[in-house]
Amino acid sequence: MYTEELFIIVVFVVGIYLYRNYKGENVGKYVLNQVQGMYDRFAPYSFKVVREKTKQLGQEYTTRQYAIQVAIFASFASVVTYLYFYNLIISIIYALIAVGFVPYLSYLRCKRVYSEFLFEQIQVYTTNTIMEFQTTQNFVKAAEGVYTSGVLESPVRDDVKYMIELAYKNGDINESLDFMNTKYEYHMSKNMHQLFLQVTREGAQDTNEVLENMLTDIDVLVEGVYRDRIDRAAFHRQFIQYGCMLYLLIGAVQILLGSERYMELLKSQIVVVCLHFIVLFNSYFLLNGEKYYNENVGAE
Repeated sequence: MYTEELFIIVVFVVGIYLYRNYKGENVGKYVLNQVQGMYDRFAPYSFKVVREKTKQLGQEYTTRQYAIQVAIFASFASVVTYLYFYNLIISIIYALIAVGFVPYLSYLRCKRVYSEFLFEQIQVYTTNTIMEFQTTQNFVKAAEGVYTSGVLESPVRDDVKYMIELAYKNGDINESLDFMNTKYEYHMSKNMHQLFLQVTREGAQDTNEVLENMLTDIDVLVEGVYRDRIDRAAFHRQFIQYGCMLYLLIGAVQILLGSERYMELLKSQIVVVCLHFIVLFNSYFLLNGEKYYNENVGAE
């Protein structure tokens, strides 16, 4: 008990120190800025790229939204774990751990936004290249037309430019198509590249019907991907609700056993270890689900 009281006093002292030294600035905002600065410094390059693109797309969370997310995570973790262990120190430790996962969840979310953006860009690239080819009957000229039209954004626009440069440098489109296929592993772009490679090598009298069929196939594929996104979002909401309910099952256990009996059980180290395992396992279950939901979005 003395340990808990000492821990509470330390927390209050730190809070007072922050307030007195940064009273001209919102304390919560100051802490968030410091955490964000540290994460920006040590975050992997991939996170910085996707987060920057998410900002450009106007889909990055504001400081206020991050603060709300931090408050929700800390509150939920502390309340739930207090119901498990009735120990304030353990609850605060779990709350801090939960808040520590906010940057990781932000990374997953940014990856999803970036993945959706890339998919839409590849859709624009393929459909416009096909339409340009119907006029020019030349793949490189068609790609140039799409590049100069301004419908593409970085990084796809930059990669299309590099692809064109490779084609002129090599005198053929083999390496160019290999580069794009490796960089963007989407069936619709690979199928289109394979068609143009075949046309370039073997020639064709009339490709209009084949290209129209490919445009139709792309439309069907894109419709399927968007439908899958809607289904994923609906499943995600249910998944989060289910995961949170699993945490709260401890309340039902306490009702069945009674508070006094439950407090007696907490005196056993084996029971406490089992409860920690339940909390950690359910947390892993939720994190794994979040990872699945945010990865490979837009992939076919």
